[in-house]
Amino acid sequence: MHIFLQQLINGLSIGAVYALIALGYTMVYGVLKLINFAHGDVYMVGAVLGYELARCMIGLAAPLYITLPIIFLGAMAGCAVLGFVIEFCCYRPLRHRPRLVALITAIGVSLLLENLFQNPHLFGAAPRNMPRLFDIKPIISIPAAGGAAPVTMSNLDLISLCLCFVLMIALSWFVLRTKMGLALRAVSFRVDTAALMGININWVISVTFMLGSALAAVAGVVDAMRYHVEPMMGLVQGIKAFVAAVLGGIGSIPGAVLGGLLMGLVETLLKGYLPGGYSGYSDAAAFFVLILVLLVRPTGLLGKPVAEKV
Repeated sequence: MHIFLQQLINGLSIGAVYALIALGYTMVYGVLKLINFAHGDVYMVGAVLGYELARCMIGLAAPLYITLPIIFLGAMAGCAVLGFVIEFCCYRPLRHRPRLVALITAIGVSLLLENLFQNPHLFGAAPRNMPRLFDIKPIISIPAAGGAAPVTMSNLDLISLCLCFVLMIALSWFVLRTKMGLALRAVSFRVDTAALMGININWVISVTFMLGSALAAVAGVVDAMRYHVEPMMGLVQGIKAFVAAVLGGIGSIPGAVLGGLLMGLVETLLKGYLPGGYSGYSDAAAFFVLILVLLVRPTGLLGKPVAEKV
């Protein structure tokens, strides 16, 4: 039982990162009906920015309560600017073209960012470890029966979960309670009608990209602390987060969070219970779960079916 509880905690922590990235996918799709496959690489840029900011703050010997906010807010601001540039330069000129053109462009932007950051003058292809800002150690420990290892939750797990739920609540409040959120919902419902009502369509779409990119930056910084930083780190994470968004119901903010948490749980539980030689198949099994869900409910777990007039 203690193994199950430990894998449950690990899965929720990892799934929270998937959820933060999935929120960007679901926001862009909800407004533009576009799958932004460059979003995983924006997550990578957030990790790189967090790494560079961490190096600077350690060099300045700043205290942790100043260092952490600067790292997260700096990475979010940098990725928000990147999201604006990607939308303005790459997607806006193609907005009235067939969707396949924008999809191919998204893949091109993804490859551009991956290869650009492999340049040794910018970052380099070799993985780098994030400077140690604090010791990752258990803060919650539940004793297990029979002398087994206790069930623990580390401070990084707690940061990951808290950031996920706080940012989801903040994003929901922004979308449902603010004037810009109302404009965003209007654009997602009908672009041409929203334009006739005086809404600045271009600005609303840019804000959507900026918000999604900022959330991906938070996920990138958390994973940089947990693993390491490299230019290709966004490839697999981006695909998993996209699957999480589809699983929960793409276009739904709670659905993106639910899908991300479920993806993390499936992945860690399978790694914990599959025999040693088969634990590498946990990723494939997660996609198999996605297929099963979509066969039963194509709109995802929290997605709403859309009636089309013919």
